[in-house]
Amino acid sequence: MAPTLYFAYGSNLWLDQMARRCPGSAFVGVAALKDWKWFICTRGYANIIPSPGDVVYGMVYTITPANEESLDGYEGVPYSYVKQMHGVEMDGSVVEALVYVDVVRLEPGKIKVEYITRMGHAISDALGKGFPEWYVEKYIKPTL
Repeated sequence: MAPTLYFAYGSNLWLDQMARRCPGSAFVGVAALKDWKWFICTRGYANIIPSPGDVVYGMVYTITPANEESLDGYEGVPYSYVKQMHGVEMDGSVVEALVYVDVVRLEPGKIKVEYITRMGHAISDALGKGFPEWYVEKYIKPTL
């Protein structure tokens, strides 16, 4: 069975956290999910919503079924997030990737204190892997 592609856009951008949560997962590349917008929802964690003209950048990893089961636990499926498949643009083509989305809490909120440090590591790793700095400045840093 082929590994699943997973599109991370929040604290799972942090390579060390992903390695701990999903042993054996592998970073594949940076991808863009067009017409969606990144924000901190009322739970205090990253979320995305459909938003024409916006874009969400993420890091794509290959994950195993065991990794996906582990992520389901961390992401609180199905109560906090649900799993969706979306086409993300990576290396000039569109690939289908697993994305965790909170479909209930669609209003902006205040970031959880414990999440700030994890997002700091996530931003550092994302920029090191080729995230556009303008994206981090426009969407992520203002929430910290």
